[in-house]
Amino acid sequence: MATEFLMPKLGLTMEEGTITEWFADDGAAIAAGEPLLRIETDKTETDVEAAAAGRLHRVGQVGETFACGDRIGWFLADGEAPPASTTPEAAAPAAAPPSAAAPAAPTAPAVLNTGRVVASPLTKRLAIERNIDLRTVHGTGPGGRIVAADLDDLPTNAIPAPQPIRPATITAGSSAPATAAARSLADLLGVDLAQVPIDPVEQRITKDAVAHHVRSLIAGGSTTPADPAPPVLPTLQEPTRTIRLSGMRGTIAKRMHESLRQMAQLTLFMDADLDAVVADRERRKASGSAPSYTDYIIAAAARALHEHPLVNSQVTADGVALLPVAHVGMAVALDGGLIVPVIRDTAALDLDTLSVESSRLAEAARAGSLDLTDLEGGTFSVSTLGMYGVDGFTPVINPPNTAILGVGRLRDDVVASPKAKKGKKADKVKVSTVKRLTLSLTWDHRAFDGAPAAAFCKTIVDLLGDPAALDASGAPR
Repeated sequence: MATEFLMPKLGLTMEEGTITEWFADDGAAIAAGEPLLRIETDKTETDVEAAAAGRLHRVGQVGETFACGDRIGWFLADGEAPPASTTPEAAAPAAAPPSAAAPAAPTAPAVLNTGRVVASPLTKRLAIERNIDLRTVHGTGPGGRIVAADLDDLPTNAIPAPQPIRPATITAGSSAPATAAARSLADLLGVDLAQVPIDPVEQRITKDAVAHHVRSLIAGGSTTPADPAPPVLPTLQEPTRTIRLSGMRGTIAKRMHESLRQMAQLTLFMDADLDAVVADRERRKASGSAPSYTDYIIAAAARALHEHPLVNSQVTADGVALLPVAHVGMAVALDGGLIVPVIRDTAALDLDTLSVESSRLAEAARAGSLDLTDLEGGTFSVSTLGMYGVDGFTPVINPPNTAILGVGRLRDDVVASPKAKKGKKADKVKVSTVKRLTLSLTWDHRAFDGAPAAAFCKTIVDLLGDPAALDASGAPR
């Protein structure tokens, strides 16, 4: 009996996936659990295993995007044919085989009808660094996919800058740029995609846009989005190049805008003395490797989250849900944007173990090799700009969290000696320096108020004053 092979939903935020590579040929015998294909989401690439055993009948092709739950193939018994209604272009005549004497045509660039280039995250990052337009590159990977080796012999800084993005115009009956999920929903509801507004960030029609359009028609109102994007103004000068708000950059733009629009965000600043941390780190260095300063702060934040459960929470339809385990995400800056891998059950890790895990995640993030499991489930985030000389800033909460901690630079502050008394001469007042940095806590005022936020931040400061305590498990057992 034929078994459907569906695009899996590999994370809470995953809506669709793009097939980047099949590991098995059409018609091959497949065992359940065998790695079968690689898909790309808006966050990372991951391999997908076969959900059943049988002869593989591929429906989805390399470069095609499918909504979670859409059929991408079949598992068939020997001699079994796929259901006739699902065989793509069954009535189309077979193409004549090429003449043996005819030269092979060059591989075309792997570009979808939507203009999306099929390439690995590493390839895209290298293309940005070298200023190479991937639309001009011929891919040598499976299905014409562009791989990093295809960029090796290409000249850099030679590609003309792309033209500024113009709002797309769709006429009735034309093929609108839309996600697979949007097309599926429109087909189900009988909606003409030409009437649905294009998402200004994604530059295509999304599933949410179709749903809003239908709700507006039912209500008899306007189909313009409730929170429309500001009008597109002409550029003040001729740009050197234009960075499209798509892919990772588009996801960040959309989520950060939604975060600020949907939450009541406030930020407080608090200084933390790190003399004890500096001394502990020097001691560890002398006997081997040592955690980074950010590792100490992540460890302290995780333990503080278990002492202040209001901060380890998310706002739901039923109220503020207090989450039992702290999974702290750490922001990692990439050339194309920002990604937040998650250190799971953070408070249960000692400093050395936490340091190893944070290094692994940071390296995988920069190499584009994170698994979806490395990116899901974070309950709190830590973001640092101290390496750029920043003291304090206003980090934006990563939904559905209710708080995020910003970390500033480590600096030397001059302080008066505690023994100095009021009225003494200035030349007798003793001064000293202390290693100090500023913590910036942004929180959602809907979930808790300023006093609990300050108490949480003060607990982090106190824990940093006793680094030895950070090696003990801070998670409840």
